[in-house]
Amino acid sequence: MNAILLAAESNSNSPVGIIVVYAVLFAGMYFVIIRPRSRRNKQAAALVASTAVGDEVVLTSGIYGYVSAIEDDILWVDIADGHGTERIEVRVSRTAVAKKIVAAGEADGTAKK
Repeated sequence: MNAILLAAESNSNSPVGIIVVYAVLFAGMYFVIIRPRSRRNKQAAALVASTAVGDEVVLTSGIYGYVSAIEDDILWVDIADGHGTERIEVRVSRTAVAKKIVAAGEADGTAKK
């Protein structure tokens, strides 16, 4: 950071010095803010696209459940078995999925089939 300030002070009348300072600042902003945000957005889009019926998911509200049906951009999520034969399902947006819960056997490749 001191090098940037030193370059700005020593070349205060030079347009090249000002361009260099702005280029360094833009590059820093790109690697600190823009690139990580883009990576998170791609991961979230991949998660939404890979959600399938039967997956255990956590919604952004913190509710755990199993995906029971998918209609375009809407998921039907079983959140409780209820009492007796009742099931409790909620209808949520597909983007409301925060993460999938992976069973221990699936994570390390030893799941029984």
